[in-house]
Amino acid sequence: MTTTRTHRTQQERSEQTREALLDATVACLVELGYARTTVQEIAARAGVSRGAQQHHFTTKAELMTAALEHLFARLIGEMTTAAETLPPGPERVTRGIDLLWEAYSGTLSTAAVELWVAARTDAELRETLRPVDRALGHATLQLYRQATGADLPEAEVETLMLLSVNLVRGLALDAMMGGGAERRARLLDEWKSTMLDRLRRG
Repeated sequence: MTTTRTHRTQQERSEQTREALLDATVACLVELGYARTTVQEIAARAGVSRGAQQHHFTTKAELMTAALEHLFARLIGEMTTAAETLPPGPERVTRGIDLLWEAYSGTLSTAAVELWVAARTDAELRETLRPVDRALGHATLQLYRQATGADLPEAEVETLMLLSVNLVRGLALDAMMGGGAERRARLLDEWKSTMLDRLRRG
């Protein structure tokens, strides 16, 4: 009985250490950028030794990818929960686009952009990031199916989703570069109107 409890406590500690490392990695990416983020800094912020860090993640690329996956998983959960409470009618579509913007901006956007840019010249990072990016795309497509609530062909729903994702990614980058919030709001409103017109014709 005592042995079982001790084992569970060790497992809990291991999970807490992993969680602390992932949260510290995201924080470093947002505050310092990829180039200035080191595993030493991450371990220090997480309050763990380099040995403990290496026990969980053997390479920097593995740690970075796991951190982004950790962030994606949290946001996907929030998006899925929010999608279940979308209102009926046109507001369902407009609120769905707002959810995408909320998910793809902020911490997610900053951390992801840092890694996507770094992955252009880092083959190992690029290969580990691809499945994470695909998983986020799949979850976003599920959200879009719920948001449109329309009898559209699967290919068209996917096209609309990709257009929306690329729009909000671009707007998130615009925000990072200091673009005006009013302009972003205007572009989002324009896209919502376009979506509603397409669904009415659908």
